[in-house]
Amino acid sequence: MYRISELEEIMDEHTVYLVRLAFYYTKDLHAAEDIVQDVFIKFFKQNERYEERGLLKAYLKKVTVNKSLDYLRSWNYRKVQFQNKLSFIKIETQEDSLILNDENTLIGKAILELPLKQREALIYYYFEEWTIAEISDFLLIPKSTVKTRLRKGKELLRSKLEGIEWEVLLNE
Repeated sequence: MYRISELEEIMDEHTVYLVRLAFYYTKDLHAAEDIVQDVFIKFFKQNERYEERGLLKAYLKKVTVNKSLDYLRSWNYRKVQFQNKLSFIKIETQEDSLILNDENTLIGKAILELPLKQREALIYYYFEEWTIAEISDFLLIPKSTVKTRLRKGKELLRSKLEGIEWEVLLNE
């Protein structure tokens, strides 16, 4: 069983990474923060039953991904998506045009608009710098499926980002 100080250290060490991971799935910072909070609550409640069989980070990552996927299947997520579509027109007209034209913002936005399967493959491969084997093991899918998702994701990005020279898209 962990002491309070150890639990605080675990939170300090893993919170930023887990929020970013949950955000990759949900595309909503508040939802990502809520998911990570739920992950830590679950971990703390099951603290006595948690057996150290591997890296704690891997365990927390898996729980975060599962909770993110649960959120995407939830009624609340569908309701929020509908509300966001209604308010998007207002937000876009109020945004600073320099921010909208920023290349990194456009690439990030394009990646977040991809279907989940392609989005997670691209994020793990390019941003987390995982190997195809690591992605395959984590997602419990064959390596060939990971390769297919990466290829399809790059094709979708290429069509969304015409005119932007992102080195990942230029090398293929």
